[in-house]
Amino acid sequence: MRVSRRGAAGGDEWPLGGRYGGVQVRSSTTWAVAAAVAGLLAVSGCQGGAGGLGASGPTAVTSSTPAPVPAVVTVTPGDGTQQVRLDAPVRVDVSGGTLTAVDVRDASGAPLPGTTDPGGATWTSSAPLAPATAYTVRATSTSTSGLTQDSTSTLTTLAPTTQVAASVAPRAGWTVGVGMPVIVLLDEDVADDRRAEVERHLAVTTPANVEGAWHWVSAGQVQWRPREYWPADTPVHVDVDLAGVEVAPGVWGTENRDIDFRVGSAVVSTVDIQNHTLTMRENGQVINTIPVTTGKSGSGGKYVTRSGVKVIMSRESERTMDAETTGVSPDDPDYYSLEVKYAMRLTNSGEFIHAAPWSVGSQGRANVSHGCTGMSTADAKWMFEHSKVGDVVEFVGSDRGMEPGNGYTAWNMSFEEWKAASALAA
Repeated sequence: MRVSRRGAAGGDEWPLGGRYGGVQVRSSTTWAVAAAVAGLLAVSGCQGGAGGLGASGPTAVTSSTPAPVPAVVTVTPGDGTQQVRLDAPVRVDVSGGTLTAVDVRDASGAPLPGTTDPGGATWTSSAPLAPATAYTVRATSTSTSGLTQDSTSTLTTLAPTTQVAASVAPRAGWTVGVGMPVIVLLDEDVADDRRAEVERHLAVTTPANVEGAWHWVSAGQVQWRPREYWPADTPVHVDVDLAGVEVAPGVWGTENRDIDFRVGSAVVSTVDIQNHTLTMRENGQVINTIPVTTGKSGSGGKYVTRSGVKVIMSRESERTMDAETTGVSPDDPDYYSLEVKYAMRLTNSGEFIHAAPWSVGSQGRANVSHGCTGMSTADAKWMFEHSKVGDVVEFVGSDRGMEPGNGYTAWNMSFEEWKAASALAA
């Protein structure tokens, strides 16, 4: 069999075997292969010009796919940073990709919590750093071109010169009266320019969103009171989150406190100094009226019972009343040292409500005490059993007023005056 191809002259024929255009065609090739070779030669002739495949041979095929590019991860504070502040956030940023995982842990394996933004571009820590602690930051990122890589960084926090601790009243689990302030007492003074920052880390919350404000009593004590007396039967939560807060140069808080207490019934008593009576109300209703004696006149007025709003600070079934603790010398004719029952403290300076059986004849008639509010033992026992720390006792009828800070004196000023002593006051 022969394969014919008409040449330029119109009649040339080539046998199935032989060469054409430099391509060897073997005689055993079938018609289909011959046709494919012919097609290849025709195409080669078009691409290579009159010289067939051309002197330079076949054209090389190259790939244009770019190499993957990694994302760029940045950790702040940078790798190896020392003396990092406890309030400095740890931040991981990525450009040219997204963060798929971030893990920050101290040497013991404790994690530092944090969150990644919705776009996956930034992770930020959400808790303060521990003092004198080394942290390792591990981040996994995926670039826009699909390359995944891991990054590792380390940092070490500072060691505080001094650590500050806080005590809180009321204590957890207490039930208190409607006049009880929240008291945060620090064992180190807070610098003036750090008080606002401290306040930002203190919070008092109630289900009813009771309005109130902080008030700096001293450099080491801040109190919170509501605008009005607490509503009765109110649960209260206090957050003291001072971990990672610098309260003065080199002085840092390193722990947080959570306190839950409850405000009980609204017990508010009124002592009428001139009429020698104590009237107790619970939730607005009078529940008892008790004859009393209060501080006597004379001696320059130093024994006159103070007018103003007082709050029961403590309750003791028995107490020794020693006048020397109030500045009265044992050789003074007015010196006394007595064992009393059912003592309820009202001031730092030594005013109490207590049983005074020696003055029953004057109770309801005259003021003969050294400033305390005395009543019979039976009445004192009854009041003691119906009272709690934080209950309010309002005194009226004397010209001697309450000194700021002489007890829980929050209620002897308007709420606006109280709030003005907040470091966050507008």
